[in-house]
Amino acid sequence: MRAVPFTLYSRSYCHLCEDMLLALLALQQPGERFEVAVVDVDADPALVERFDELVPVLFGDPAGAELCHYFLDPAAARGWADTYARAAA
Repeated sequence: MRAVPFTLYSRSYCHLCEDMLLALLALQQPGERFEVAVVDVDADPALVERFDELVPVLFGDPAGAELCHYFLDPAAARGWADTYARAAA
């Protein structure tokens, strides 16, 4: 089974970031695994400039479109996971 990748741009003191991560992981279905790269925006000035007030920000493909910010969009996250799984099959 291949893991479905996500990238979560986050901050260490951000309760919305923790909430989004937990909500995302709760979307995993049996036999499915999400691999979430949590990136601290405060570690990189370019990321602060790009995402500062938007965190948390969730991407499936970091080079692609944003899936959501502030709160998890379950339909967008599930859509990415399903599309990734089909492409990987």
